[in-house]
Amino acid sequence: MRAVVVRRFGGPEVLEFAEVPVPAPGPGQVRIRVAAAAVNPVDAATRSGALTGAGVIPAREVLGLGWDVAGEVDAAGTGARFRPGDTVIGLRDRIALPLGAYADYVVLDASAVALAPAGVPLVEAATLPLNALTAAQALDLVETTGTVLVTGAAGAVGGYAVALAHARGLQVVAVAGQADEALVRQFGADGFLPRGPALADRVRALVPGGADAVLDTALLGLDALDAVRGGGEFVAFAAGAAPIPLRGVRVRNVWIRADGERLAELAGILPPRVAGVLPLAEASTAHERLAGGGLRGRLVLTP
Repeated sequence: MRAVVVRRFGGPEVLEFAEVPVPAPGPGQVRIRVAAAAVNPVDAATRSGALTGAGVIPAREVLGLGWDVAGEVDAAGTGARFRPGDTVIGLRDRIALPLGAYADYVVLDASAVALAPAGVPLVEAATLPLNALTAAQALDLVETTGTVLVTGAAGAVGGYAVALAHARGLQVVAVAGQADEALVRQFGADGFLPRGPALADRVRALVPGGADAVLDTALLGLDALDAVRGGGEFVAFAAGAAPIPLRGVRVRNVWIRADGERLAELAGILPPRVAGVLPLAEASTAHERLAGGGLRGRLVLTP
């Protein structure tokens, strides 16, 4: 079968389109015939070697790419709760493996898989797992019932964070590009601030004393931390992105984990966000487009 792998670190040109053996599911696992795999920033960080340099991924001769998958169960191991023919979405959270979702087939633990949302094309459904679960699990780390600031609110994770925080009854202040105000208000933002300097001063002018919590999906670090009240909460979204916990702010990282049951719930309430669709053989082009920024949603690769 075909798969996209990395044997050396670098830019999009290092992505290798290879022939590899078809994987077999073990007990409690399912093999999925991939219909679509989303392209996420973590894939680029894996490809470039940034995650290995940060100590997140150990050195490996071959690394597979792709966390998000949508497709059809092709085979099931003993004890798996899905059957061949089920259409599913799932998340691969073990990123040091030689095979990922950029492939014709991928094997996942059944606990990482959910039935695909009814009536949603699989190309669209593939954009849900990583981004929806990241937003939800980040919000789980926040205890406030007051105001939450979401940076990068027009992005895939940030948009879901705004929607889920709004659904929880929090007051949401969104930070995004000026042209994205209508979009993030549609997600549920109560207040909006355009990207730019002096973020903390502008937040505090809108929310006296500062926000109770920040979900820093844009990785602004100290600039976002300064927008939080003393003793508030800060959630970072990447290795090495957590700032020093000044003024007693509780700083935590969200470390995503696969959760099929939670994914099933989120797939029923969050809309897919597709920025474009390319064939699997053009994975390098997808990574080039990702590096260019400005995407609203995720690019999707189709075998």
